[in-house]
Amino acid sequence: MSTEAPQMSVRTILAVDTSTDMLACAVGTWEGGDAAPSCKTLATRDHLCRRHANEELANSCRAALEEAGLAMADVDAVLVGRGPGSFTGVRIGIATAKGLACGLGKPLYGASTLDAAAWTAWEAGVRGKLLVVGDAMRGEVYPGDYALDDNGAHRRFASERVLKADAFVEELSARGDGGDLTISGDGLKKYRAKFEDAGFSRIADEAIWHPTGSGLLHAAVAPEAHLGDGDPALVLPIYTRLSDAEENERRRLGMAEPASVQTTGVDDLLAGIHSQLRPMTVNDLEAVAELEAEVYQDAAHTPWSRQLFFEDLSQPGRSWWVAHDRGEIIGFAGGMLAGDDFEVTDVVVCPARRREGLASRLFARIAYDAQMLGAKTASLEVEEKNAAGRALYECLGMRRTGKRPNYYGQGEDALILSVDLPLDASRLQGERVEPSASVRPWPIEVGKRSEECLRALDAAGDLILSVESSCDETAMAIIDSHGTICANVVATSIDFHARFGGVVPEIASRKHVEAIVGVFEETLARAGAHFGCDTLTPADLSAVGVTAGPGLVGALVVGVAFAKGVCAATDLPLVAVNHLEGHLLANLFANRELEPPFVASLVSGGNTMLVHVKEWGDYEVLGSTIDDAVGEAFDKVAKALGLGYPGGPIISKLAARGNKKAIHFPRAMMHSHDFRFSLSGLKTAVITYIEGENKAGRPINLPDLAASFEAAVIDVQVAKAAEAVLQTGVSDFCVGGGVAANPQLREAYKKRFRRMGVRVSVPPLSVCGDNGAMIAVVALRNYRDGVMADLSLDANPNAKLGAWSSTAAPLIGGGWPTQS
Repeated sequence: MSTEAPQMSVRTILAVDTSTDMLACAVGTWEGGDAAPSCKTLATRDHLCRRHANEELANSCRAALEEAGLAMADVDAVLVGRGPGSFTGVRIGIATAKGLACGLGKPLYGASTLDAAAWTAWEAGVRGKLLVVGDAMRGEVYPGDYALDDNGAHRRFASERVLKADAFVEELSARGDGGDLTISGDGLKKYRAKFEDAGFSRIADEAIWHPTGSGLLHAAVAPEAHLGDGDPALVLPIYTRLSDAEENERRRLGMAEPASVQTTGVDDLLAGIHSQLRPMTVNDLEAVAELEAEVYQDAAHTPWSRQLFFEDLSQPGRSWWVAHDRGEIIGFAGGMLAGDDFEVTDVVVCPARRREGLASRLFARIAYDAQMLGAKTASLEVEEKNAAGRALYECLGMRRTGKRPNYYGQGEDALILSVDLPLDASRLQGERVEPSASVRPWPIEVGKRSEECLRALDAAGDLILSVESSCDETAMAIIDSHGTICANVVATSIDFHARFGGVVPEIASRKHVEAIVGVFEETLARAGAHFGCDTLTPADLSAVGVTAGPGLVGALVVGVAFAKGVCAATDLPLVAVNHLEGHLLANLFANRELEPPFVASLVSGGNTMLVHVKEWGDYEVLGSTIDDAVGEAFDKVAKALGLGYPGGPIISKLAARGNKKAIHFPRAMMHSHDFRFSLSGLKTAVITYIEGENKAGRPINLPDLAASFEAAVIDVQVAKAAEAVLQTGVSDFCVGGGVAANPQLREAYKKRFRRMGVRVSVPPLSVCGDNGAMIAVVALRNYRDGVMADLSLDANPNAKLGAWSSTAAPLIGGGWPTQS
C-alpha cells in the first residue's frame, strides 16, 4: 500500500464515479492495515445513465447505503473516481463527493477511473495483459496499460494521458504484443473497429467496459494507489489537457504544456489580471517613456524618448508589447527584424513588479511575433554587470555570441546574447505542481463554544447556507431566520479569464471544483466568528440553498452537485434558487421597504432585461436583449482597446474623465416602441471607430471614447426603463446585476426617475456582482414558504425568471453584507 493511503482496520466506504456513462456507486469496507489491505463490497447501485448523473447520484448513494443496512452516519470515508473521462461527468462526481465529505466531516479519497475499470475486468475473471481504452471525445482516447494476475490489477504506466485514437492504434501496433492483449473500456464503443482492423481481436465482454463501484473500491486499496491524505479540498479531477482556450494560446506562443495541467487543469503561469499583456499602441507612449526613464535613470543606457518610441512603433518589422495592471503600464518589450535575426531593443519591468515573471512573458510574446515575421534567431545586448538580466536571458536559453566593449560608455561593456527560434518556453514552466497537505487539520477540529455563543445561535434561529456558482465566482453565504447575513464569501477566478477578454466556461467550472471546499470552510468560519466561536458546522444549518440556473451549465453543476452532497450527507432540506431572482432581491439590502408592483432592470454580463414585478414570484419579462448583454458589450469594447477584463469597471473609470458628447455612437432600438435591446451594432460601431483611428495613426482619447460609448448604452437603458414605468403605472424602480455597479448608470436612473416622482432602489456595490448573500435571501424566502427541491435537482442553464420561486415576501435583516 502506498504511504499516501489511509491507515485502516475496518472502515465503511462510500464510493462513487460518474466519469463515464456508468454511474458507479457502491458501499464497501476496507479491512486490514498497510501490510495486507483488502476490501469487501456490501452493496452497489451501478447503472448506465448518460447525462443524468447529477440527477441520480445523490439518491443512488442513499439507496446503496440502505441496501447495505447502513446510514450516512456509518460512513467513515468517501471515495471518488477522479477520471479521466467526461469533463462534466468527472466534476459532478467530485463535487458531489466533496459535498458528502464536507457534510459528514469525513475524509475524501480519490482514485483513477482507468484503474477502476481494470479492477472491474479483474473481478470478471480477466487475466494477463489488459488495455483499458477510455473515451476522451474528439477522436481521442485515454489509454491505460495493466497486468492482471490472481493478486489484482497492476498499472504498467506512470500517469494518465490523452492521444488520438488512430495514433494510439499505430503506437500499439508497434509494440509487438498485440496477441497477448485484452482490450476493454468505453472507448471501444466508438473505436472497436480500429483496434480489430489492426489485428487486436481479444475484446473484453461489453458488460465490463465501464468502471464499477466495486472496481473503484479495489483500485483504492491497490499497492499503486495514491489516495491523498483525505482532505477534500485537494481532491481534483485527473486532467490530461488544458481547456481549449488555453491550449490554443499555448500553441500560439510555442509554449510547452505546463505541469499545472496535471492537477488544476489550467495554466497558472498564464493567469493574472495584474499582468495582462497586449500589443503597444500610440496611446501607451507617454506611460512607456515615463517607465523607461524611471528604470534607466541611474544606468549607463540612455533611455528612449516618447518620439523615439513613436517612430519605431510606426515602422514595419516591429513587435512591441506592454504588460498592464488594469490600464497602468507595468512593463514593455519590443524589437525589430534585421534579416533572419530579431533584435530585441528593450525589455523593461516596473521595479515594484519584478520577480513576477513579466519580463520572460513579454519576451515570449515578442519572440513569437519574431518567428511569425520570419526570424530564425532573436538577439539583444545586455550590460555585462547586469547579473539579474543575464540570469533571466540565460533561463530563456540565450547564449553569449559576442561582446561590445564600452557599448554603454567607458568601461560599460555589453554582451551580445542570442537564441534560436521558436523559443523553448518550457524553461518558464517551473517545478511540477503537486497537491499538498493542508495546513489545517481535516476533518476540522471544532472548539468549545461559550454560553454567549450558544445563546446567539439560539436567537438566530434557522441558519441557511447558500451556494452560488453560475459563472466565474464561487460564492457562499449564511443567513439567519431574521434575514441577517452572517457570512458572505466570494472567490473569483477572474484572473484566469482576463487574458481572453471574457469568461471561458471550461476554466470557470475547473476553478469551481478547485475552490468550493475552501469557500465552504471560510464561510462556516466567518459565520462562526459572527456568533463568537471558531467555526460553524453542518449540524448548525437548517437548509442549503443553491443557484440552479440560469448560468453556465458547467459552472452550475458544480455548485448544485456540492449542495446536494451536503444535503445527502446531513439530511438537510435542499432549496433551489433562481440566479436572476437573486439579483432582483439584492435591492432589499438597500431598501427593505421595496414591495411589488415595480419595474426592475436586470443588467449583467449575460442578461439585459426589463421586468414587471407584479407580485413576489410573479414576474413578467417586458423585453430583453436580442444579441449582446450590456456587460458583454462593455467587455468586448474593453478587449478591443486592450484594456483587460472585466471591461465594465475600466470603461466606467475612464468615462468619468471623458466627454460623453465627443463621439456620436448609435442608440440602437431607442425608438423601437418595445422593450427589446440590441448592443451588437453599438459594439461594432465602437470597434470600427477604434480601427479607423489606429489605421490613421491618431491616438485615441480613451476617456472620451469610453464616455461616449457608455452614454450610448445608458441613454437606451434609461429611456426604455422610463417608458416601462409609465406603461405599467408603478411608482418604484430598481436595478440588479453586475452592471448595476456602474456609477453613471445608477446616477442616470436616479436623475430621470426623480423628475418622474418614482422611487429608485439600487443594490449596495458589494452585492451587485454574483454573490452568496443575494442567493441566501431567496433561499430563506423559499425555505420559510416550504418551497423545496429534492436530490434529483439538476442545473438548468436556461431557467426563466420565476423558476423555483415562492410567492411569499422575502425577509431582510439589518446592515449590508460584506464579502471577502
